[in-house]
Amino acid sequence: MAEIMQKFTTCLWFNMQAEEAVNFYASVFKDSSIGRITRYVKAGQEIHHKEPGSIMSIEFQIGGQAFMALNGGPEFKFSEAVSFIINCESQEEIDYYWDKLTEGGDESAQVCGWLKDKFGVSWQVAPVALNEMLVDPDTEKVERVTNSFMQMKKLDLNELQRVYKG
Repeated sequence: MAEIMQKFTTCLWFNMQAEEAVNFYASVFKDSSIGRITRYVKAGQEIHHKEPGSIMSIEFQIGGQAFMALNGGPEFKFSEAVSFIINCESQEEIDYYWDKLTEGGDESAQVCGWLKDKFGVSWQVAPVALNEMLVDPDTEKVERVTNSFMQMKKLDLNELQRVYKG
């Protein structure tokens, strides 16, 4: 029996870096797996312009979320309009993902917990506690926390908790 696919899958378009990207993400996220690989064939080569036998797409999962990495070419680029949020429970977890994902990435895109990795994919590395702080009915607390995290590149959970408490 065929495996039932997840209803929605995020497709990431790479400029012939799909295999490198998937291997990188699998090394960063311990709860990841690499699935099926499809390859370009001669059919459609007048459209896709890829060498038959080269990788077309790779299915992979991170934390149970399905993704597909597509070797589409240089036509499309990633932007901050779409980002992936990593909800972190501790500063240690924030530090781990921040350090791994910023390696070789765009330093100018590092602001308020956001970063762009070496493939141009945008990530938000954020403590779960920040979500609770930002919905607090006490607007003074929310103002303090917002003013604090807006000044940070990598989010500092201890500092956010300190300013939240006043």
